[in-house]
Amino acid sequence: MVQKIEERPHAPAAPEQPPAMLARLRVNGADHLIEIDTRTTLLDALREHLHLTGTKKGCDHGQCGACTVLVNSRRINSCLSLAVMHEGDEIMTIEGLGTPEALHPLQAAFVECDGFQCGYCTSGQICSAVGMLAEAKAGWPSHATADVSEPSVELTDAEIRERMSGNICRCAAYPNIVAAIRQVAEGGRV
Repeated sequence: MVQKIEERPHAPAAPEQPPAMLARLRVNGADHLIEIDTRTTLLDALREHLHLTGTKKGCDHGQCGACTVLVNSRRINSCLSLAVMHEGDEIMTIEGLGTPEALHPLQAAFVECDGFQCGYCTSGQICSAVGMLAEAKAGWPSHATADVSEPSVELTDAEIRERMSGNICRCAAYPNIVAAIRQVAEGGRV
C-alpha cells in the first residue's frame, strides 16, 4: 500500500518593506525633506512626519473636509492625496495662515463670529474658506451662482453655503461660519 503524502503549503515569505522615498515638501513657506512610504497621504505626512496637527483627520475618505489644506492656493482634501505628489507645490496649513499675535482675517472672524464650537472642523473650514474666497474673487461660478455669465460672483448666504458644502461641522455652527466668511468677504480683508 502506497501512502500518499500531503504537500504542505510553503511558509509565507516575510512581508516586503513598503516602498519609501525622500520627498521634499514646501509647507507654510519652509522646505522639509522627509523619508516616507510612497503610499503616505499628505494628511499623514503633515501630522505624523511634520507634526503639524492643526489639520485634522476626520473621516479619512474625503467626505468631511476636516483635512482641507491649500496646495498652490487651491483647497484640497489632504486625506485623498499622496504626499509624494506634492513635491514642488506650495502647501499651506492652518499653522501657516496666521499666528496667535497676528491672526489671518478669517481666523479673527471665526473667533469674532463664534464660528466654531468643538473646533475639530475649524482648521479645515478656515482653509476651505480662504480657497473659496479666492475662487469667488476669480469669478468661478458654483451650482448656486445665479448668473454664470457674470464676471463676478455675489457671495450670498446660499452661495457661501454651497461653496462650503464639502466641510461638515458636527456641532452645526453653520450660521456663524457663514457670518464669519461674509464678514471677511464684505470687508475685503483676505
